[in-house]
Amino acid sequence: MPEPRYPAAERTDCVEVLHGRSVSDPYRWLEDARSPEAKEWSDAQDALYAERATRWQGREEFAGDIRALLGAGFVGAPAWRGDRCLYMRRTGGQEHGVLYLAEPGSGSGSAAERPLIDPVALDPTGGTTLDSWRPDPEGRLLAYQLSAGGDEESLLRVMDVGTGEVVDGPIERCRYSPVAWLPGGEAFYYVRRLAPAQVPEGDEQYHRRVYLHRVGTPTERDVLVFGEGRDKTEHYGVEVSRDGRWLVLTAAKGTSASNDAWIADLAEDGWERPRFVTVQEGHDAEALPSVGRDGRMYVFTDRGAPRGRLCVADPRTPGPEHWRTLVAADPDAVLMDFAVLDGPQPGRDVLLVSWQRHAISEVSVHDLETGGHRGAVELPGLGSVGGFTARPEGGHEAWFGYTDTTSPASVYVYDARIGRLSQWAAAPGAPEVPDVRTEQVAFTSRDGTAVRMLVVSPADGEGPRPAILYGYGGFRIAMTPGYSATALSWVRAGGVYAVANLRGGLEEGEEWHRAGMLGAKQNVFDDCAAAAEHLVESGRTTPGQLAVMGGSNGGLLVGAAVTQRPDLFAAAVCSAPLLDMVRYENFGLGELWNVEYGSAADPEALGWLLDYSPYHRVAQGTVYPATLFTVFDNDSRVDPMHARKMCAALQHATGAPLRERPVLLRRESEVGHSNRAVSRTVGLSADQLAFLAHFTGLVSAAA
Repeated sequence: MPEPRYPAAERTDCVEVLHGRSVSDPYRWLEDARSPEAKEWSDAQDALYAERATRWQGREEFAGDIRALLGAGFVGAPAWRGDRCLYMRRTGGQEHGVLYLAEPGSGSGSAAERPLIDPVALDPTGGTTLDSWRPDPEGRLLAYQLSAGGDEESLLRVMDVGTGEVVDGPIERCRYSPVAWLPGGEAFYYVRRLAPAQVPEGDEQYHRRVYLHRVGTPTERDVLVFGEGRDKTEHYGVEVSRDGRWLVLTAAKGTSASNDAWIADLAEDGWERPRFVTVQEGHDAEALPSVGRDGRMYVFTDRGAPRGRLCVADPRTPGPEHWRTLVAADPDAVLMDFAVLDGPQPGRDVLLVSWQRHAISEVSVHDLETGGHRGAVELPGLGSVGGFTARPEGGHEAWFGYTDTTSPASVYVYDARIGRLSQWAAAPGAPEVPDVRTEQVAFTSRDGTAVRMLVVSPADGEGPRPAILYGYGGFRIAMTPGYSATALSWVRAGGVYAVANLRGGLEEGEEWHRAGMLGAKQNVFDDCAAAAEHLVESGRTTPGQLAVMGGSNGGLLVGAAVTQRPDLFAAAVCSAPLLDMVRYENFGLGELWNVEYGSAADPEALGWLLDYSPYHRVAQGTVYPATLFTVFDNDSRVDPMHARKMCAALQHATGAPLRERPVLLRRESEVGHSNRAVSRTVGLSADQLAFLAHFTGLVSAAA
């Protein structure tokens, strides 16, 4: 049988001189997915992937197991508006979560509930997703955002909750838009991009503005409130206090961890022309203000406290010089969220505060006036707590989501009157979860920094075993314990699944994030290599059984791992990745990320980027791991061009035979970077695990 060959891919002599440095880009022609040459190449890659995938055992077994584990479904924390309760839930047989309404006297799962928005009822193909929703203060109207085909280009509509009738919209260009309702449901503040005709070509994803919209009126009559003349990459947050008096506005460039913040007295200046007073401006820190029912301005900030603190001030004098620390920073835990519980009983007013200590959630109770510590809330296990919700009008209860390695997402409620935590709603399904052992281990990175990792393995037996190392390492995103059908299916089949808390995330606060960004980005990749070495040295696996896996910024991590330490891994799955770090800003939402990575327009930053850019580090003749790129045609965040170019480069350079360690590209149409139907998730995960099982030597117990 003749040796299989990779599809032909022309290597051009494209070289660009940037700041005096010659940068080779032989596959730039693959950036344009619409060109005949790129289409022909992609079709050939599709055929190669389809042919190779037939050789992997266990795909159907993994698919069935993942489908069963996803049958747990989920339930989300409620949003209360008087006696009305809104919440998300997905049962095992549903493709997407559904937004439900429970009427007075009912709770989650009761007969009185009814669906408000079911994405599959709107689009039986499963391609439509509910991106966000927010009821008005009285619970009569609901602003919600839908997008189709995975493009995340949300259309904003308003529904009459009582009748289900759409009474406003759709409003276009509302991707990632917050909605801040004014009392009475007459109007709201929101964020919308300028029309394409109003911005330079290529800038259509930027140039946001804050508007006031009156329900039922044309968007042409919306009032511009903020954003004119500011940086094109800025994102805005808006919030109106419960009494409708205070408007809070925040602005951050791209994905920056720092922001400016202002507050306006709407009672004094009116809705249409608020006069903004500075809370924080021009300072390299995060400050998120809100005004409570008690009239105090609460400021959630890492200013002067990289792990976070909670301050209070008078909203009429909102500057940092007036902030008083209410809950001080913890030297070992990161402040994540808080809820004010000011129920009807005098002396029982408290703050509920959530923390992450080395990526594991904790909840504490504090005196509302002084911030003094009153006690801790015992959680169900070593897991992750979601954001708090409480009754807008005040009360003694707070709700939050909870999950851990073996517990599907459910909701708990804390009652401050009696200091008790109880389950409010369980996940709808109860799949058989494998018996696993979960350990948090620590290891030392290249520069001596201690890094942690969560390792999930079969409860019985020892290693070495085929293992997957998963990581992300960026954008302040912490890798915390959670229910994962993919991880559990791998462990049930006999493997080890490890999640590393790499620098770049928020596991140890803002300093941890900054130690893995810009010129310090190499720390992330060193942490990943150290995690792999620890898994080997501790006897859990071997380099011939170890795979690395990640997506988006985690795809960049995988690309760096493969090109910097190919000796450590037998296989890799690289999903929706960034890989050409010289040209990433020219595609998708790339310009939003130069605050995290740096820009090739800056000579110093170009040096950082070229030092680790996976596409530029591919070396001829290197024996690379078996590598699977998974991409999505409607990905409007990270352009699939990264994977196309890297795939071609690796196929040309690798010293490993295609039969032994292939480099493959799997692509999907009509799906994007993030939310997807359950069936799509099952298919993708099963293909990824079957690939990794084949090249790490895992034999599924079910096969």
